[in-house]
Amino acid sequence: MEIEKYIWCFIIGGIICSIGQILIDKTKLTSARILVLFVTAGAILTGLGLYPKIVELGGAGATVPLTGFGYSLAKGTMEAVDQSGFLGIFTGGIKATAGGISAAILFGFMAALISKPKIKS
Repeated sequence: MEIEKYIWCFIIGGIICSIGQILIDKTKLTSARILVLFVTAGAILTGLGLYPKIVELGGAGATVPLTGFGYSLAKGTMEAVDQSGFLGIFTGGIKATAGGISAAILFGFMAALISKPKIKS
């Protein structure tokens, strides 16, 4: 039973990453646009009630990719709206994702300290 969870995690994560790779290879979308597309898709699918089912099936395979960030934003917002009303629209997503955002800033700063920037040619 436990091995099935790992298999589904791998399958769901692989599908999401494969979609990203197809978008990179077959379209002229920039990486930034694909990032926004994935986060937005995760939020919209969560609002429609579809992404929580994918998370239930795929676990970390669904929550770690960028669509999982959109899921966390939308889920946090919906929970905050239930608790705080209208004000939850503005606070819920940030509260739900504060740990991930803080880690990204910290590790990005650390990487900037140890790397040597180069101009793209």
